[in-house]
Amino acid sequence: MEVKQNTLYLTTQGSYISRDHLTLRIEVERELKLSVPIHHLESVCIFGQSSISPFALELCWEHGVAVNYFSENGYFLGRWEGVANTSVLLRRAQYRAADSPEASLTIARQCVAGKLQNSRISLLRSARETEAAGERERLQVCAEEIADVVRRLEHAESLDQVRGYEGQSANLYFAVFDLHLRQQRTDFMFGARSRRPARDAVNCLLSYLYALLRHDVIAALTATGLDPFVGYLHTERPNRPALALDLMEEFRPMLCDRLAITLINRRQIGPKDFVRREGGAVEFTPAGRKAVISAYQLRKQEVVGHPVLNEDHRLGQFMLVQARILARHLRGDRSQYLPCVLR
Repeated sequence: MEVKQNTLYLTTQGSYISRDHLTLRIEVERELKLSVPIHHLESVCIFGQSSISPFALELCWEHGVAVNYFSENGYFLGRWEGVANTSVLLRRAQYRAADSPEASLTIARQCVAGKLQNSRISLLRSARETEAAGERERLQVCAEEIADVVRRLEHAESLDQVRGYEGQSANLYFAVFDLHLRQQRTDFMFGARSRRPARDAVNCLLSYLYALLRHDVIAALTATGLDPFVGYLHTERPNRPALALDLMEEFRPMLCDRLAITLINRRQIGPKDFVRREGGAVEFTPAGRKAVISAYQLRKQEVVGHPVLNEDHRLGQFMLVQARILARHLRGDRSQYLPCVLR
């Protein structure tokens, strides 16, 4: 358990959160492990079999601290928060856009375009860094194939077409994903994306990082006043944060995928951080989960120039910036939603 960037991550199984006036107390087997003043927190993330008292939950609600539940392996289960202090007019605009095929298509196309552009940049970066001519060529060819998809995406006439282009580019992208890895290739073999359960260490790492990102995007959308469950690219289903999944797309390659590549290539994550269960599922060890959370939060501290606003921000703020850009588009202050593409 640790506090990173105003978020309390509870990864130790059997932990219990109670309230002591304006402080959260975290105990394991009745032994106090950590005390955190509520004004230091913006969010609580509970992984696996841990619990929080009703009084501690009330304290979180009173101070606008959301409580998020994940499975032990990082699958997002749900979120508890107090009554949202939000703009009714903004949400009405969001819902009207979701009911409009034309408006939904415009936003969905931009979300996918951002993802594809960031995927290309990641591929070209790895092509520059590799010393193997054959691998460099494959990465460059994949980047050009995705560039061709981007050109066709501009003329997509339906959401199904947009989703089709996104799926096509994902297949191209992950077909060469193992070429990003320069170290530990024997231990980190990657064939294709597998989810719930992850079948190898790379998929386990990617899925866990995506879960952390989803938490941050939901928090950014909620803080902006948008409904995370009403989106444009992803279809709406019960308990599915469709808009959060939409906004996540542009951040997956540049934040999660690049971090996964870095962790493996720098040997900050190794075979010792994973365990294989019966049935073939691969999961993190407790130490592995903590290492990934620490690396993710450290990555979010990096200051980068935002391509739309031409201002420097920490990467951890980019989700909130993009949520506000989307809100401005929905209000009619911007002609279109512009995704974040990092060079």
